[in-house]
Amino acid sequence: MRTWYRNLDYVSILLWIALVCVGLVALYSSTHGQASEYLLDSVRQNFNRQALWVFICAAGICIALLLPVRFYQNIAYPLYILSLLLLLFALVWGQEVNGAKSWLRIGGFQFQVSEFAKLGTLMAVSALLSTKRPGTNELNYAFYVTMLIMAPVVLILLQNDAGTALIFMSTIPFLLYWSGISLNRVLVLIVPALTAYLTIVYMPAAIVFSIVFIIYLVLRKSRVLVLVMSAVTNIGAIVMVKFALEFVLKPHHIARLVSFTNPEAPEYRYSVGFHLVQSKAAIGSGGLWGKGFLQGTQTQGAYVPEQTTDFVFSVIGEEFGFAGAILVLVLFAFLLIRFISMGSHIKHPFGNTFVVGVVAFYLAHIFFNIGMTTGILPVIGIPLPFLSYGGSALLTETAMLACVLNFYMRRDDFSIYGY
Repeated sequence: MRTWYRNLDYVSILLWIALVCVGLVALYSSTHGQASEYLLDSVRQNFNRQALWVFICAAGICIALLLPVRFYQNIAYPLYILSLLLLLFALVWGQEVNGAKSWLRIGGFQFQVSEFAKLGTLMAVSALLSTKRPGTNELNYAFYVTMLIMAPVVLILLQNDAGTALIFMSTIPFLLYWSGISLNRVLVLIVPALTAYLTIVYMPAAIVFSIVFIIYLVLRKSRVLVLVMSAVTNIGAIVMVKFALEFVLKPHHIARLVSFTNPEAPEYRYSVGFHLVQSKAAIGSGGLWGKGFLQGTQTQGAYVPEQTTDFVFSVIGEEFGFAGAILVLVLFAFLLIRFISMGSHIKHPFGNTFVVGVVAFYLAHIFFNIGMTTGILPVIGIPLPFLSYGGSALLTETAMLACVLNFYMRRDDFSIYGY
């Protein structure tokens, strides 16, 4: 058995440093170049505040590494309950930012409680699945896992933060599969969401996609119940989307939802499609190597809204081009692959479930953020991990990384405590 600190994974720490540095470079460019003339003073301070948060997070990593794994196991459920209480407090007494009532102010400190809830929920799911014994009913655990995740999702939806709620729900298939549910059943949960997306983009594609998936299930000799469930949920997804678009949603809701399919249309270009038009112009004009640091015309003209937060990837694409964008994706890919490798070495279900959940959270953030900045997905207000400005998000994302480092570093300690 090696001394625990000799197991510290320095590669993950270096990847974290590289990602936050890329984020700081993009934030500096979008707040200290010519763009600063067009920004509010509060936005111009985003680089300085983010730099301070990076130092706080670095100190937090050091503290988190010193704590024993039993500490994390003991606080899992209390942390989850505290998360739900904070979400309730924010719903009643919270502050509204960008239409979402998900912020609490304590003294001079303001934080987004739904970010904190990600850590609490993931801890609780890990604690639950660590009690699962061989031979136990997997469907029961799948139900409990889903309920643990959906409880904060309901509160977050009531806060009018659909983007964050979507991130929570995106982790459910990953955690259900890890809990022992078969891949076919997990796909039955995922495919209706893809069918709904295709219905918005082009309904015939949604119908063909559904038929192909059912044929796949038949070829895999799935049970009749699974085939019926898949058919019902896919047809239901198409009908519900069409019904919502035709009879439920108001025109401005529909415009926000479908504008990504053609943001340059006259009815969208200067309203709900403006973010996407400017973002695509910034990324597209970057070319292979970009226009250079502090040289982006879209960035320095402050044409890209929210370019320090949700659209920071557009800044990188314009000033550092395709090469800079690929570098960010490669750094994320290395970090996720590293986490999966580390998780495979943690034999205790609490530790490896937590790692799977962290990978799912990071992957969902990366997919939805880059998807919306490049026009593949609707604009739903999702930050890019470690790069977008935001103390609450950076602290939570770094706390997840610190826990993964701790569980991997102290993986031999888990066996002492058993289940």
